[in-house]
Amino acid sequence: MMRTVNKIEFGDFQTPVAFAKEITAFLGLTGISPDVVVEPTCGRGGFVKAAQTVFRQAKEFYGFDINPEYVRETEVTAEPSTHTRLKLECRDFFQTDWVSFFASIKGTVLVIGNPPWVTNSALGTLGRDNLPEKSNFQRHNGFAAKTGKANFDISEWMLIRLVEALQHRSGCIAMLCKTATARKTLRHAWLNNLNIGSCSLHGIDAMQHFGASVDACLLILHTGLKKAETVASVYPGLSFKGKLSTLGLFGKDLVANVDEFLRLRDIDGLPYYTWRSGVKHDAAGVMEFKHSGKHYVNGNKTECRLEETYLFPLLKSSDIANSRMNPERFVLLTQRIPSDDTAVIMNTAPQTWTYLTEHADVLDRRQSIIYTKRPRFSIFGIGDYTFSPWKVAISGLYKNCRFEAVGPYSGKPVVLDDTCYFIPCSSEAEARFICDLLNSDVCQQFIRSLVFFDSKRPITIDVLNRIDLKRVAEHLNKTAEANRFLTHAAGFEDGQALFVFEKKGRQRTKSAKATIQKKAPAIPPPDDFRLKT
Repeated sequence: MMRTVNKIEFGDFQTPVAFAKEITAFLGLTGISPDVVVEPTCGRGGFVKAAQTVFRQAKEFYGFDINPEYVRETEVTAEPSTHTRLKLECRDFFQTDWVSFFASIKGTVLVIGNPPWVTNSALGTLGRDNLPEKSNFQRHNGFAAKTGKANFDISEWMLIRLVEALQHRSGCIAMLCKTATARKTLRHAWLNNLNIGSCSLHGIDAMQHFGASVDACLLILHTGLKKAETVASVYPGLSFKGKLSTLGLFGKDLVANVDEFLRLRDIDGLPYYTWRSGVKHDAAGVMEFKHSGKHYVNGNKTECRLEETYLFPLLKSSDIANSRMNPERFVLLTQRIPSDDTAVIMNTAPQTWTYLTEHADVLDRRQSIIYTKRPRFSIFGIGDYTFSPWKVAISGLYKNCRFEAVGPYSGKPVVLDDTCYFIPCSSEAEARFICDLLNSDVCQQFIRSLVFFDSKRPITIDVLNRIDLKRVAEHLNKTAEANRFLTHAAGFEDGQALFVFEKKGRQRTKSAKATIQKKAPAIPPPDDFRLKT
């Protein structure tokens, strides 16, 4: 068990020497000819040894690792003829002043290697101290940090430190990493005007080389260039042939396909609706159910007696992605808004309250900080929008970009789980019209120009919020119909800015109090959540 934990702690995916040689040979063919080669996390020295055979003109080779056994092993197995130029040292990456280190060496530098493929939260869970000092280097807001967006790969932190340290001198960084990590590193460098250019991502088979089922690449970027670039070419393998796309930075966001994005750039605008993620409860075994005769069975296969008052039909990401619109699951919603006092359930639905208290050990142990200082048995991602009669929904987990119109089921609004995104609609006509806009060829092409499909969640609220539905309607010659629905797009928003149209097709905002809007129907009291028909 100790060896497994250590492997996780050090992000230990050792690069096979044959693969390291293939990479260094490729770099050599591209014209890279460094004076100094540095492998900052050398492990068993795969890249150090490969670089010695390819870059024979290099004056110095440096190999550092936190594991002293690996450093000793590399020293023993390195090519003897280069020992005088090889400098190996047991060194903690996170405690190293890389700016000073690179300032101390002369000539062009190649930084090469395979930094740890593990996240900061994974190491924190293990109680490990092989971590960078905690800091909000990604500049996420407090809410993003609470909901996990501030989690990052250790290699991302390492790559950013190396780019910062090398930005004022001629050098090249060539690192194996997750493809998502490579993109995040480039985004950070571009947003912070770090002096890099001529970047490329080259896909690798991580399963073949590391036994890891993850999209990975060799990231190559050059530093110290006079003219910085904010685009990077993407290739399927270790060559500069068969380019797949060009990713780039526009504003503060990356786009997956620059050429396609520029063609449809006018669609990048105002969202009109507020996109929402579905209900989050972090206790599927307790809070989700299926019918079994006259009773319900929870996710733990236990038969339960519950009033229907707080039970709602539920669709999950797999349902939306596969167009399964007849719910087979139900979810227990203890609140209508996050501040609701859940104690009222004791009187309005005593069997439900008994059930909740019987499972309090699970619900009270939920770890997310979002439940802190909230009423007992709280849920999250809840509001008037949750109970809208119609919704337009999409799965955040699947590569299928199809949107679905979701209507009521058995007289109740259908609820979506937190892996789905949706906008609330007041009517079937509205939902189906918006759904048609989003599923149109022109909108799908725009979405695909933004989306990185190797991501854990390809579709995000950030992507959805870039879709200007009025612009899409203009492409489809449906402006008049769009005006009819979009002027009421904020009907389920309390106290938030609403969008209205001006004659010239531009948008402006007004406060909810100053704008005359048709309000969405009030949500029924907790003893009668059924939609009135």
